Amino acid sequence: MGKVTPLKASGATADYVNELTEFVSSQLNSLRNQKKAIEMAAYMKTTMPFYGVQKPDRVPIIREIKSEYAPSSFAEYRDALRSLWMLRYREEKYIALNYAESFPKYITLDAIPVYEEIIRQGQWWDFVDPVSTNLIGRVYLQKRAELKPLIEKWSEDSDMWIRRCSILVQNRHKEKTDSEQLFRFCEKMAHEKDFFIRKAIGWALREYSKSDPQAVRRFIKKNKERLSPLSIREGSKYVDPV
Repeated sequence: MGKVTPLKASGATADYVNELTEFVSSQLNSLRNQKKAIEMAAYMKTTMPFYGVQKPDRVPIIREIKSEYAPSSFAEYRDALRSLWMLRYREEKYIALNYAESFPKYITLDAIPVYEEIIRQGQWWDFVDPVSTNLIGRVYLQKRAELKPLIEKWSEDSDMWIRRCSILVQNRHKEKTDSEQLFRFCEKMAHEKDFFIRKAIGWALREYSKSDPQAVRRFIKKNKERLSPLSIREGSKYVDPV
């Protein structure tokens, strides 16, 4: 995985970023469990190192970040997120995403370039999916007109993970989902063979079916010969059989 080059920080911002990253790394290191680290890496099918600190044991670290390390500006938020993401261990990167979600006032259009960097460099579902649904999706719900041209562009991106993001970005929009765009993206990518695209189509349809099951059923019926069995199975979970 390539490295993100952070913007230069100085003064108080640099001090804040350094203190935060040192806190995260030292806390995770103190909880290191080599047996679990091996198991976690095997489950994620990655050579990236783990500390072996599972989610429940990371929660107190995240709580302390929220209470003691709140950024005082967007610059601090951006630089801290980038610096946490650049750390070596996978749990450090997970906490980077937790950090990003913990301060909603900074989840804005200005943060989209950083979120995009994470997707393009993360290249796996455990990074891409929360960024797509919890971060970019949140901005898209609030600033649909401004962000829509980029999401449209992403649906045709050469990077499969960016295309996956374009499908998943509305997963939490419920009745506010732009169904025309969602169905168009699903139809456009229905021919793709990649598991993660087919899974994303099914997942996105399934989530929207909770708000408009009949629309999803009609879409699946219309495209039954084009959609993969995986997409149909996932998308039909909450609708009457087609």
